[in-house]
Amino acid sequence: MSDNDQEVLSMSAEFLLSPQAAPIRQVAESLYPRYLMHRAAKGKTLSPQAIPVLDEQFMTSADGRWARILAETTYAEFIMKKQGIKHTVVFFGSARICPKEEGEKDKHPEEEKLRRYYNDCRLLSKKVTEWSLSHGSKDHPQPFVITTGGGPAIMEAGNRGADDADGKTIGLNITLPMEQYPNPYITGDLNFDFNYFFTRKFHFSYRAKVLVAFPGGFGTFDELFEILTLIQTQKITKPCCILLYGKEFWERVVDFQYLVDCGVISASDLDLFTIIDEVDPALELITSHLKQFI
Repeated sequence: MSDNDQEVLSMSAEFLLSPQAAPIRQVAESLYPRYLMHRAAKGKTLSPQAIPVLDEQFMTSADGRWARILAETTYAEFIMKKQGIKHTVVFFGSARICPKEEGEKDKHPEEEKLRRYYNDCRLLSKKVTEWSLSHGSKDHPQPFVITTGGGPAIMEAGNRGADDADGKTIGLNITLPMEQYPNPYITGDLNFDFNYFFTRKFHFSYRAKVLVAFPGGFGTFDELFEILTLIQTQKITKPCCILLYGKEFWERVVDFQYLVDCGVISASDLDLFTIIDEVDPALELITSHLKQFI
């Protein structure tokens, strides 16, 4: 693969030179000679730097990929620890479900039915954040932090609800050709950018104690079913509450009972999640589960 000029570094030079980034510098130094040799073989100009992680062309190249992957993972981990974030409540959902704007034409009837989920998501996030703040301590004033994919629509609603409650909220953005841009409700220091889905997914799941999946498309299905697979195969062993929010949507788009009838999943696998349709019952399930981590 040739150098990829679409990938960018989302962390500062200050971090890359910090003690926490020492493993990244070591990996970069091991990869740097090969990068220089490849450039020389292609007749490109060589401008070697004494500290490879400060060579942005290298760090965003194919040769620098492993250093870049480690940098993405390490940087988010460093900031999370610095901010004292141990537990998260993750909201998944569509990047296309937005409340109706004044003067906007009606969409397809099925799309119109989904509009309510923006407001439901915002309200649920606000209530979960208020509950979290009310159960905080001096050292951990907000023990549970709402986390989303950081983009528009349902993701925006999740961050916005937490912001309504004056709480911190995390956005795990991903570089995409469409739809993905940071919404304005993410807490400044907790607005992350990822090039890779798998590094982003790690930070979605690592601290998650609850996952709420609102209606969505391929991305929502990908994230939800990966988490379900990790729990089913016991790669995730911590207690994790999974809610599918939107009974009509989820029961129509996925016939879970048919999967059991076909024998491709076990009947007990249906206990891995709960389908729910209203904010207050969802809040009760979420807070009842979170109490064990206080």
